[in-house]
Amino acid sequence: MSAVITEEQQALRDTAAAYLAGHANARDGRDGDMALWQGIAGLGWPAVIVPEACGGLGLGLAEAAVLLEESGRQLTRSPLFSGVALSHPLLLRCATEVACQRLLPALAEGRLISTVIAGPGLSPFVDAAGLEIRARCDGAGWVLDGTAAQVLDGDTADLAFVVARLEEGGMGLFELPADSQGVSRRPLPAWDLSRPQACWTLDGVRLAAEARLDAPGTVDAGLSAALAVTALLLAAEQVGGAARCIELTVAYTRERQQFGRPVASFQAVKHRCAEMMVKLEGARSALAGALAACPGLEGALALEEVAVARVQAAGAYRFCAAEAIQLHGGVGFTWEYDPQLHFKRAQWGGQWFGTPDAWRDAVADALFGRREEHE
Repeated sequence: MSAVITEEQQALRDTAAAYLAGHANARDGRDGDMALWQGIAGLGWPAVIVPEACGGLGLGLAEAAVLLEESGRQLTRSPLFSGVALSHPLLLRCATEVACQRLLPALAEGRLISTVIAGPGLSPFVDAAGLEIRARCDGAGWVLDGTAAQVLDGDTADLAFVVARLEEGGMGLFELPADSQGVSRRPLPAWDLSRPQACWTLDGVRLAAEARLDAPGTVDAGLSAALAVTALLLAAEQVGGAARCIELTVAYTRERQQFGRPVASFQAVKHRCAEMMVKLEGARSALAGALAACPGLEGALALEEVAVARVQAAGAYRFCAAEAIQLHGGVGFTWEYDPQLHFKRAQWGGQWFGTPDAWRDAVADALFGRREEHE
């Protein structure tokens, strides 16, 4: 994705912006969530990165980023992120071709809602020892045990793709229907109401042999790359959220009067809005650079580019949300205004899919390792 968006991407952005603006649901009860999801599925968005051979549109990460940016702008509560940004990259990176052809068509059509269980916070830097779920071979099948404390969209998902620690060592990827015997799930009272989560407990869950979706070794090699794609698409969502914070702040400060003048005319307010815009544009540029370096799901990811986008976007969103609250004055943290919703989403995003500090450490390790190789 270059800094100049293509005509097709702009058309996709316009469609997404218009639809989601008319169906924003962050303030609503959850009764209408499935209707929103059916509308999103009808537009074909869950199919965006699914290959055509698996019933998808076969587009790239740039198009997925456009959708998630607009979703983040409106704080949309839907399984779009847990599907397009989380489940689909994991399957495409780690599952066999047979498994992808079996599962992805229903996911692309939105007939199934999926999520991923792969260690606390779904960090790309997880190893087998850090996984919450254990898997052992039992005859021709498998038995899974353990507790996943926070599962994204876990209260509505039809199935979870579970990355489990194998008894013999390493990691395996398993398909786990939510209604399997031995699975219990409990919705969690999450701080961010736009990010539903649930606790899943697996007590001797028996699965058939075909429930294992990976070829041996592929998860160990591909999990970090798959979750790095998720982190990159999270950055796109955060860019959209930061942009919305600026829009809300500029609109409010133009309306609010102090000393007979709009607050937006005060130089101190202008400076703070300008700093918000600087943070946003830095994050947007980093995102564009990362998407240009990693246009698809094939090949190696540019670690440094993804790290910069992840860190910049997380910082920009949190800064813009906090400034939006401050510049809204006393109403900024009240339920009637959106900045507090964005701040909660920004706080959530800073802790999942690798914290900014974890990404900095990963880049440092990579750079020092390269330097040692040349010495």
